[in-house]
Amino acid sequence: MVDLLAERDVSVDRSTVYGWVQKFGPELIKRTETRLRRESLTWHVDETYIRVGGKWRYLWRAVDTKGHMVDFRLTARRDAKAAKAFLNKAIQRVRLHRPMTICTDKAHTYARVIAEVNHEYDPHFDSIRHIDKKWLNNRIESDHAAMKRLLGYQQSFRSLRSAKATLSGIETIRSIKHGHVHDKKPGIKGELEFIDQLFATAA
Repeated sequence: MVDLLAERDVSVDRSTVYGWVQKFGPELIKRTETRLRRESLTWHVDETYIRVGGKWRYLWRAVDTKGHMVDFRLTARRDAKAAKAFLNKAIQRVRLHRPMTICTDKAHTYARVIAEVNHEYDPHFDSIRHIDKKWLNNRIESDHAAMKRLLGYQQSFRSLRSAKATLSGIETIRSIKHGHVHDKKPGIKGELEFIDQLFATAA
């Protein structure tokens, strides 16, 4: 960001850019919420990891079959409790667009967690079908890679708070850039107009 602005003869300190990200990342995801497209009921779920405060933390992410971001969650642990908290958060976020199918790798945690989620919503019917074929989950793995490239080679944060704020901004900007929102015109100009409209209407 600093280098891009410098090319336009705008001098900005890195700490200033960091402050912008921390302030506007969470606000951006909040204001974009009602504009997100929900087009597929098949999810691809997986976790990756990033360093926070010198320790490895786990980033749970879900995208649908069209590549649209469903949700993400950063946790200190990688266990059944964290997986279930993430899935429940994602399902609550999409409301009526609950998944009919969730594709994961062959980690045993997911089968148990999805069964528990199904039981909570309807004890007599498995409303979410679980597919644990690793090769079917290439979509989320490639999406991990694309997202982490934006974090840079270091991929490290000082605190969970700063990590969550930065990830909120990155995930939302990616959704806007890829057209996964309603009422966005094509191109960079369309992206800028969309963001300007978000903050203008909510001001």
